[in-house]
Amino acid sequence: MLKVDKLTKRYGRTIAVSDLSFHAPDGAVTGFLGPNGAGKSTTMRCMLGLDKIDGGSVLVDGKPLRATVHPASLVGAVLDAGWYHPGRTARGHLRVTAASAGIASSRVDEVLETVGLTPAAHRRVGGFSLGMKQRLGLASALLGDPHNLILDEPVNGLDPEGVHWMREVMRSAAEEGKCVLVSSHLLSEMQVVADRLVVIGQGSLLGEYSMDEFLAQGKRTIQVHSDDDATLYSLLQGLGAEVTRTPQGLVLPVGSHVPDSLAVSRTCRDADILIHSLQESTPSLEENFLQLTETAAVYRADK
Repeated sequence: MLKVDKLTKRYGRTIAVSDLSFHAPDGAVTGFLGPNGAGKSTTMRCMLGLDKIDGGSVLVDGKPLRATVHPASLVGAVLDAGWYHPGRTARGHLRVTAASAGIASSRVDEVLETVGLTPAAHRRVGGFSLGMKQRLGLASALLGDPHNLILDEPVNGLDPEGVHWMREVMRSAAEEGKCVLVSSHLLSEMQVVADRLVVIGQGSLLGEYSMDEFLAQGKRTIQVHSDDDATLYSLLQGLGAEVTRTPQGLVLPVGSHVPDSLAVSRTCRDADILIHSLQESTPSLEENFLQLTETAAVYRADK
C-alpha cells in the first residue's frame, strides 16, 4: 500500500506539489491522472525518494522507504525509458541493477523472460526501440519481486500487442494482492485497466474515486433524431426538459422530467412523430476527466 500525506514539493518559488494526500491500496490498480504539468511525475519521484520533499510524508507498506533495508523488494518503478546506458546489453544492465540492490543474479534471466526480452538479452540498449526500453524498465522494476509498483506512462512506445501485455501485467499484479500506481495520458486505457482513480491538478488533489464513482459523476444524456425535430423540441421543452439542438438532432439530459429514452419514445408515439435514431449515452472517463480538470490545466490550447 502506498500512502501520501500532505506532500509538498517546491522548486525555488514554484510550488510543484501542494499539500497532496491520497492512497493506493493493495489488490488494485490505481490510475494517477492529471493534465500536463499537474505534478504527477514529481509526486512519483518524491514517493521514491528521488526528489527531496519540502513537507508531508510518504509511506510504503506503512513505513518510510528510507527505513527499508531492501527497498527493491518493497517497491519497483518505471519512470523514464530513456536513461539506460546505451553501451550496455539488456542483461548487463539488469545484472548491474540486481547487484546494486542485493538481488540474486538468477532473477535477471527470470525477469527477461517475464517481459519478453530474452531474445534481445545480449543486444545493446542503444539500439532498442522505445517499446523495448519500456519492457527493460519493467524488468528492472520486477527484479526484487516488489509488493508495490509505481509506473509513469508505462505504455509509451508500445504497439497494440505491447499495450495489451502491459495491461495484463498490471491486472495480474493487482489480482495477486499487490499495489499498482500508474499514470497515463491514454485515458481510454485507464478506463480499461484501473480500479480506482486519483486526479490532481496544479499539484493539488482534485478527487479520489473508484472507477464506478468517477464514471457515475457525468450526466447521462439522450440523443434523438426524428422526422419532425422542431415539434419534438417543443414537446420535450413542455415537459420541462433542457433540450439542445444539434446538427444530428436533439440532446437532453436524463432527469426527473425525462427519466429515460423510453419517455422520449412515448412522446414521439403520442405525437405521431417518426424516430430515426434514439440512444442514451454515459460520459466516458475522458469526458468526465476534462470536465473535472477544466480549470486546473496548466497548458491549454486556445479554443
